[in-house]
Amino acid sequence: MSILRVILGDQLTDSISSLEGCDKTRDTILMSEVVEEATFIPHHKKKLTLIFSAMRHFSLELKNQGFNVVYNKLNDPNNSGSLTGEILRLIKNHSFKKILITSPSEFRVLQEIELLGEKIEIPLEILSDSRYFVNIHDFRKWAENKKQLRMENFYRDQRKKNFILMDGLNPVGGQWNFDSDNRKSFDFESKIPQPFINPPDEITNEVMKMVSDTFPEHFGDIEPFNFAVNRSQALEAFKLFIDNRLFYFGDFQDAMVQGEPWMFHSHISFYLNIGLLLPKECVSEAEKAYFQGKASLNSVEGFIRQILGWREFIRGIYWLKMPEYLENNFFEASRNLPQLYWTGETKMNCLSQCINETKENAYAHHIQRLMVLGNFALIAGIDPKQVNNWFYVVYADAYEWVELPNVSGMILFADGGLVSSKPYASTGSYINKMSNYCESCEYKVAIKNGSDACPFNYLYWDFLQRNREKLSSNFRMSMMYKTYDRMDSAKKQNIRDDSEKFLNSLGN
Repeated sequence: MSILRVILGDQLTDSISSLEGCDKTRDTILMSEVVEEATFIPHHKKKLTLIFSAMRHFSLELKNQGFNVVYNKLNDPNNSGSLTGEILRLIKNHSFKKILITSPSEFRVLQEIELLGEKIEIPLEILSDSRYFVNIHDFRKWAENKKQLRMENFYRDQRKKNFILMDGLNPVGGQWNFDSDNRKSFDFESKIPQPFINPPDEITNEVMKMVSDTFPEHFGDIEPFNFAVNRSQALEAFKLFIDNRLFYFGDFQDAMVQGEPWMFHSHISFYLNIGLLLPKECVSEAEKAYFQGKASLNSVEGFIRQILGWREFIRGIYWLKMPEYLENNFFEASRNLPQLYWTGETKMNCLSQCINETKENAYAHHIQRLMVLGNFALIAGIDPKQVNNWFYVVYADAYEWVELPNVSGMILFADGGLVSSKPYASTGSYINKMSNYCESCEYKVAIKNGSDACPFNYLYWDFLQRNREKLSSNFRMSMMYKTYDRMDSAKKQNIRDDSEKFLNSLGN
């Protein structure tokens, strides 16, 4: 009897564990586009197009290699609409001795698969996902008995374990990170390269029409669509980064420029998160670029830190703390997400720029997400569940395992300090330092109070005041509270009044 091997939409990797030892003459591979996964969260149209097109391209590659693939399109009349429904539909009419599936990346899907395994008579085996540097068991072991789980410690351990950017027992260059070198505002003398562009082929055009017709109400622009949709294209996109962008990536990785959404970033998270690229190969190529003299150490270390450090750490936190992590709300924030997050209609130019670029591209780089969109949500006291939902909807690289700990942990401090040692809150001065957004804003970043003042300025201090009981003992916040305490009573009252007036103007 043959084996049924199920491949999910973010498992588009030839070496995925569910394909190991596959007998092309007997085994069946199942891939399904399902409405349930497309609408559980109403994903950005570009994200749906990317996933479905990449799935179709991957299935064709497998078929061309001689594999027996059953591929169910979203608009197939017999499609049940759910992953488990499609598995049940296939096993009803075929005999398999067992089902193999690589462990899903999201807790909800894993639960569904486990429940299915309990209901059917055929053995269902869930295999470990070997594409990461660290498996879940090893992360749990690392986290055991630690008072604090800090990415920096995890990252250094992984550098040593995998011998990446190491000089014997020491880091190359004599230090573990170069963050201080990676906080430059853009100099406007360096030319920003054009991003990777991949015009839609016949398959992608078919998917774009299907997505437009089926999900017209979903957020985001579907055109222009330029994402890579197969491995060779993803490799081309990554090579373009190594050759044209990595050199300046470190210097300007925190910089924001109006009208320049792509900057010097890699734009490969889309492909890493669906399996077209592998983290180990990306880290290896970046490291090679440094040793070949093609990129500076601060750039290469900064890039590797994002993959080997943050990406792996965040995944570990997710699986360590689910499902309770969904409920985290340390500050008891309850304000509804303002409509401006969907429309981009606001006098705050930084928010408008980032939201409109998100709508157009299903992408914003990490500082736009953290220090503009996230910072505002944090200091405005917006409900974490609604913020998480928004981030999950709008970004093409968003999957719950990577989105939730980043948003609830790093952006909103909703986990009370599990991921981050302090809230990433700031006044407008940070945005002014790292961008040219403020130059075109109706508000004035230099003004601290009143109708012309940048709302970040007074909302920041109002946030500190509102949450003093929970934050005053945080040693990294002590200087800010000392600054607040030196303000006279009139200044403090102005902060409260301006904040109340502005927050009420959001309309919810």
